[in-house]
Amino acid sequence: MPLRLDPHRYFPSDPAQRHVAAELFSAIEGLPIVSPHGHTDPAWFSRDEAFEDAVSLLLTPDHYLLRMLYSHGIALEALGLRPNDGGPYETDRRKIWRTFAAHYYVFRGTPSQVWLNHTFATVFGLDRRLSAETADHYYDAIAEKLAAPDFRPRALFKRFNIEVIATTEGALDPLSEHKAILESGWDGRVITTFRPDEVTDPDHEAFATSLPRLGEITGEDVTNWKGYLRALENRRAFFRAHGATATDHGPATAQTADLPLADCERLFARVRDGKMAPGDAELFRAQIMTEMARMSIEDGMVMQIHSGCWRNHNAALFRRFGRNIGGDMPNNGGFLAQLKPLLDKFGNRSDFTLLLFTLDETTYARELAPLAGHYPCLKLGPAWWFHDSPEGMMRFRRHMTESAGFYNTAGFNDDTRAFFSIPARHDLARRVDCAYLAELVTQGRMEQDEAVEVARDLAYHLPKKVYRL
Repeated sequence: MPLRLDPHRYFPSDPAQRHVAAELFSAIEGLPIVSPHGHTDPAWFSRDEAFEDAVSLLLTPDHYLLRMLYSHGIALEALGLRPNDGGPYETDRRKIWRTFAAHYYVFRGTPSQVWLNHTFATVFGLDRRLSAETADHYYDAIAEKLAAPDFRPRALFKRFNIEVIATTEGALDPLSEHKAILESGWDGRVITTFRPDEVTDPDHEAFATSLPRLGEITGEDVTNWKGYLRALENRRAFFRAHGATATDHGPATAQTADLPLADCERLFARVRDGKMAPGDAELFRAQIMTEMARMSIEDGMVMQIHSGCWRNHNAALFRRFGRNIGGDMPNNGGFLAQLKPLLDKFGNRSDFTLLLFTLDETTYARELAPLAGHYPCLKLGPAWWFHDSPEGMMRFRRHMTESAGFYNTAGFNDDTRAFFSIPARHDLARRVDCAYLAELVTQGRMEQDEAVEVARDLAYHLPKKVYRL
């Protein structure tokens, strides 16, 4: 059962297109990785400690893996997740890995297998496929590698050819790990991203306790609307001082609003006091999106909206284990009407960048591409989450390019918690883009020298430009 990576993987089966795709890829394969949005742990780089084992590194943090295994009847406790109610859970890491290996076949045809096989082969040098029979071999081989100095986080940062990586922290985070990185003298560039959901979303489970904490940290009076906004501006400035160039927001919808000041004050009072009427939480989030856009114009931070997701759909698992365990689902989205209040106010400004992501592919050609192909402020993030796959990336290019072009997109970002998957994800994205460009070249729709330039821009230059890196 050899583990083999086809050098022409993801390229078209047509020989002429495959040849062009391979030539394009050869021109960009060695470009540095720019990872402008993700969820890796900054403590990895500040402390530079050895990773523990295969389970804690590759399985436990990866909600893609957890959700699929759970769908096949494997309890999350059996995968080492600790339930909030104090119930029993498996602690034997080798046993957990054996369970995963015995069910690795369920990932056939999924991007998870693509990323993991790439990691197993190129990072750990494994040449046999993962299965129940090879589980212990994998576990021991990975453990031996992780004990070596060249598998420490900073060494891998260099080995993976990462130029810059952005993590994501909540609004109340002290950013002590980022401070430690800056003070360590290490030359790797790790920056933060401002994600304020716990203080801007009344439906967030931590909102009630986070709001007063926001006031304590900033010294602002967050019992009134203007003081609350000043507190958010204060935290944005703190994040910028630690390298942040972008904010990120995860509302259920892309709804925005532009309310009169008196209405904002009354709405905030109801939110603050926990006396919201139906629709108040959505309206508050909508107004906050417009306020964040104003702040982005003032401080120059790129604004990202990740919408179209039903968070924590499995309520029982959310209560038992919390967030980020695979229970989030794609949802109906929309942008034309929802963004109208914000775009009426700021859409024609070229000094503002609003980067849009969605899990609703039906909006690609109908809404997102026409909007980004018109408004100066808008850029499109890459195929996201469930669509971060060979087919999903290709659908994104086919639906977006004719109306938005390549240069109203942000290239690729990996948006991952799994550090070891970053090279695999960028390799896949670069190959799929080269496959799409090869079609254009062989159909006479683009010259090959133009395609080389586009491929380089998508892989490297656009992420740096859009995220102001």
